[in-house]
Amino acid sequence: MVSESEMVDQGAQIKVEVAYALENNQQILDLMVSQGTTLEQAVEQSGILKMFPEIDLKFNKMGVFGKLGKKTAELKAGDRVEIYRPLIADPKEVRRKREADGKKMKKGGGEK
Repeated sequence: MVSESEMVDQGAQIKVEVAYALENNQQILDLMVSQGTTLEQAVEQSGILKMFPEIDLKFNKMGVFGKLGKKTAELKAGDRVEIYRPLIADPKEVRRKREADGKKMKKGGGEK
């Protein structure tokens, strides 16, 4: 006969993934964690911080399947924790600059 505590233990592990990608290197690690594990805990347990020492959990944002999430959010079975690299440039600023440059170019139009 299986005790109630053993039944809880059997169902307490869930499978998740932890992912980090550089321009030319992507790492996705499968991981078994306890139910109730947070994004941050999964990253720490995965060992990915040793593989990529540039990851700083104080600054790198995280999410699940492309959606930004809190580091304290609990994972569900099958979730993929993604660690995001800092942006080199703010996409909104880049877009504004392109538009501004485009307007200047149209107005100037070159020599006639």
